[in-house]
Amino acid sequence: MIKLTTPLKDEDIAKLKSGDAVSITGVIYTARDAAHARFVKLLEEGKELPFDVKGQIIYYVGPTPAKPGHAIGSAGPTTSYRMDAYAPTLLDQGLKGMIGKGARGQEVKDSIVKNKAIYFAAVGGAAALIAKSIKKAEVIAYEDLGAEAVRRMEVVDFPAIVINDIEGNDLYEIARKSAK
Repeated sequence: MIKLTTPLKDEDIAKLKSGDAVSITGVIYTARDAAHARFVKLLEEGKELPFDVKGQIIYYVGPTPAKPGHAIGSAGPTTSYRMDAYAPTLLDQGLKGMIGKGARGQEVKDSIVKNKAIYFAAVGGAAALIAKSIKKAEVIAYEDLGAEAVRRMEVVDFPAIVINDIEGNDLYEIARKSAK
């Protein structure tokens, strides 16, 4: 298990390889497709994003409401390809990590290599378990999106697996080839 602390630095990412198990501690942000569309529109208009993406990780999640005494409800990953149209733009702005589930398109994988970024998968079906690593969550933008509002989350030992690394390796492709 490789321990990572946010914000991510190039040297943190350079040592990661597809298939590595990581635990992330620090601040991560949440956003799904509606928020991503708004991010890109802001950038096209020359405006600032609701948070500085440089060195940050965005977790693709729409968590359920928190129960009393908890920071957040279930927080399982969303299918990542929904953000593929927007991810390269954010990576070009300095975003260093993304967490979701499922494979990414080639344009995103190329942008990951170009920008020395990383794509992690969180385990689908383990939403309640993942939520235990989230110690604090607050909406910082787009409250009108409900569960899909942008949140700033403080996490301790958030579990993830490296899918796409800076060398262009893809754990899903590696697994398919080895299965044949």
